[in-house]
Amino acid sequence: MFDLNDLQQGVLQRFLRYVQVDTTADPASSSIPSSKGQRILGRMLLDELTAMGLQAQQDNNGYVIARLPSNVQAAVPSLCFCAHMDTSPDAPGSGVNPLVHPNYDGRTLVLPGEPGLVLGTENDPDLLKQVGHTLVTSDGSTLLGADDKAGVAEIMEAVRQLILHPEWPHGPLVFLFTVDEEIGRGVDHLDLASLGADWAYTLDGEERGDIEDETFSADSLVLTIHGVSAHPGFAKDRLVNALKIAGFILAESANDTAAPEHTEDRQGFVHPVSINGQADRCQIQWILRDFQRTVLDDLEAKIKAWAEMGIARFPGSRFEIQRIEQYRNMKETLNCYPFLVDYAMAAMEEIGLTPHRRWIRGGTDGSRLTAMGLPCPNLFAGGHRFHSRLEWVSAEDMASAVQTILHVARRFALTPPAFNPGPKWV
Repeated sequence: MFDLNDLQQGVLQRFLRYVQVDTTADPASSSIPSSKGQRILGRMLLDELTAMGLQAQQDNNGYVIARLPSNVQAAVPSLCFCAHMDTSPDAPGSGVNPLVHPNYDGRTLVLPGEPGLVLGTENDPDLLKQVGHTLVTSDGSTLLGADDKAGVAEIMEAVRQLILHPEWPHGPLVFLFTVDEEIGRGVDHLDLASLGADWAYTLDGEERGDIEDETFSADSLVLTIHGVSAHPGFAKDRLVNALKIAGFILAESANDTAAPEHTEDRQGFVHPVSINGQADRCQIQWILRDFQRTVLDDLEAKIKAWAEMGIARFPGSRFEIQRIEQYRNMKETLNCYPFLVDYAMAAMEEIGLTPHRRWIRGGTDGSRLTAMGLPCPNLFAGGHRFHSRLEWVSAEDMASAVQTILHVARRFALTPPAFNPGPKWV
């Protein structure tokens, strides 16, 4: 039914257009969204959605929400597909110059924007699965933005295909594009009641065929160290330098087995992400991650122990800790709704993919949405090497993600599950 060449070219061209908008999230900003580019991309999406005839809006917080009414007679739950417009601040995101590499043959790709930066099967074995595909990279001077503009492009192309093929069955669909996911604020200001979805999927995963229904549980923590300020010329027996205490604490954390550079698989970690201050007062921002929420208490205890050691070495200093919940392992909720994974896996099989049920050493908007009462596993978007200048995506994999969206929508229409009875886990 669908012209797969047209579908692939459509999603590729959208992606190439979207990545050229700088939507880098800014963790230091108090604006909503945190960067102007997210609103600019949102307006682009809004214009395209309304041009396709959808009811769409961009609200005051930058979210773009569009709706497509059901085309089947039966009562069908409302299904939402979600992707985030922002990109990570971990690598430059301004001036993205996407490079298209057709018919990839396994060769090493030289990225001309950063001398010496190459992408090949030696440093990325996943490329061995992409022979014959059309790959997209940046020129190496920036990240690419496949996280999550691949997901954005896939949802937008799925909308176009649904408009082109009104005979394809689907229930009421909601398309949601969020802001600031990369800095943990993706759905902070989202009104689920007005969104009006019963179930949801994010398009924010990696390898073709992946579906993820388990994430880290996550908290942030601020450790504030109070020293005693004094003029350095008269500092003897007076100055207690909070920066030096912070250095001692960070050195202890670097040597601990719970540091992220020492962990893998289902191991959690404690990780300092920023430091700010001066001699009399210094703050270290941390993130705590583990698949079991109770382990987060153990990770906080590590920080407290390091702080107590530091305070003991520097008499006259003190510290305080503030811990904030970020998201919880979506598995705790999605176990109540197994059909969400079953439908997605069946949809992938229908288009010839081998589905892989996986867990994420991280989180998505789906983690928060699930905890808020909208169960939401994560589907693959096809990107690899996120948050780096070596990020890449396959046009064929993006096309497979579009097909997956279409087939999931049809499954919900033809074999609808029970309407969402509400958060069973509360």
